[in-house]
Amino acid sequence: MACVSSAADARPRTSRLPRTARRAQLLEVARGVFVEQGYHAASMDEIAERAGVSKPVLYQHFPGKLDLYLALLATSCDEIIEGVRTALASTTDNPRRVQATIELWYDYVADQGQSFRLVFESDLTNDPEVRELVDRVISESASAIAEVIREDTGLSDAAAQLLAVSLVGMGHVGARNWLSAQSTLTRDEAVSLVSSLAWRGIGGFPNPHRTPSTEGEE
Repeated sequence: MACVSSAADARPRTSRLPRTARRAQLLEVARGVFVEQGYHAASMDEIAERAGVSKPVLYQHFPGKLDLYLALLATSCDEIIEGVRTALASTTDNPRRVQATIELWYDYVADQGQSFRLVFESDLTNDPEVRELVDRVISESASAIAEVIREDTGLSDAAAQLLAVSLVGMGHVGARNWLSAQSTLTRDEAVSLVSSLAWRGIGGFPNPHRTPSTEGEE
């Protein structure tokens, strides 16, 4: 008698992977599904199918859809925050620091994976854990920038933090608008414009480390 293969048997399977590698693979597959469909429309069945694993394997790593989404969101948030810190540490030249930070936001939103949609356009922002993670991106990115502003200008913590939050907003809101509006500006043109705007503003604050001859230079 011929055997009848089930749909599950017909599903292509991936090779066995170490636990950490499998988790990373599942997160990457889930990223694509959540970006395409949003949290509510995405299903664990589809994620398992795309990953080439059974649902029990998926649930071994993530007990539920929310757990999977939060793990993915946390990874995306950490990537942004680390990117901001790397941009700030890439040079001691402040105009270049501004440009590097703006570049980070434009590169992030232009990434083919569109992870930014998970962070800034999530359909689950009413969930306290999701909201906390999204807020952390803004607060920790701003804190890193505020530290540089405070050191270079001598402004108070409150003033430096406000300026930093405003710069973060300029970066990610502007970049998302550039992408969604399908601007005719290239990425480099957009970065140059916004970097110039940001530096003309922040560069106007006194810097005790600059000599009188360089004060106000761009």
